[in-house]
Parts: sequence; structure tokens; C-alpha cells
Amino acid sequence: MLTIGYVRTMAAYNAELNRRLYGAAARLGDAARQADGGAFWRSIEGTFRHLLWADQMWMSRLAGWADPGVKLAQSDEFGPPGFAALAARRADMDGGLVEWSRGIDPDWLDGELSWWSGSMQRDITRPRWMVLAHLFNHQTHHRGQAHALLTRAGERTGDTDLVFVVDPE
Repeated sequence: MLTIGYVRTMAAYNAELNRRLYGAAARLGDAARQADGGAFWRSIEGTFRHLLWADQMWMSRLAGWADPGVKLAQSDEFGPPGFAALAARRADMDGGLVEWSRGIDPDWLDGELSWWSGSMQRDITRPRWMVLAHLFNHQTHHRGQAHALLTRAGERTGDTDLVFVVDPE
């Protein structure tokens, strides 16, 4: 089971790592950000857009935020046009996640979440702590792919190790 401190720490880590990766990506041109690098969501930008979509989808289920309005298959096209607008939307999402994490309590975390999964084509119920573990793990997984693409393109993000990036809650 997760603690409230873990959730808040991971929300802060997510925000900081996104700031670093988007900063590195901003130093590249559109062509480099959109080039198919062989990652699951193909490009740096496609991966960023998928992550924004996934965070929006999970937060629509967890906190009643707006549904992203597109399916998983189109998630690499989610978000506003243009990299600057995408980066601003990501920063807003991260700020919202950090703020939201400050308002949850242990009783809420111990509850369950039920939702219709479009990818599984069925109703699913899981403990909220497990859903949050998935949210943060999913972010880390795909952000690692984006990091590899950025490194291949010659950019640096600085340290990405959790224990060196944020202080614990």
C-alpha cells in the first residue's frame, strides 16, 4: 500500500522530471521532437502527448477532471497544437497533480476506484493506491523512453534519480 507521502513525493518528482525533459526537448527543433525514434509512441512529442493524455484520463477517473475526449490509439496526438502550448499544458497538469495530491487523505487512498476500461473493454475495480502506483509507474516508464530519445538526440536533462531530484514529503 502507498502512503500519502509517497503520492506527494511522486507528484513532485513527476513535475520536476517533466520540467527537465520538456526543457531538453525545447532545445530541439520540431523535426527532431517529431522524428520516429522507435519508441512505443514513436517520437519524443508523441510520447509526451500520450503521457499528457494518460494523466488526464486517470485524473478524470480519480478526481473528476475532464475526460481527454480521445481514445488510447490517438493519445499520441492529444493536446494543443505546437510544442510551446503542449509544454504549457503539461506544466498546468503537473501543477494540478501536485495540488491535488496535497488534498487526499489516507481514508480516500484506502478506497477503491471503478471505471470502464476502453482498452480492456470491461468494468474494472482496483484499490486507489494501486491506481496511483500505476499512474506514477506509467509516467516513469514512458518518460524513460522520452529520455532515451532525448539522449540519442544529444540533449541532457540532468539527474533523473528520485533520491537526488526531490526531498521526501
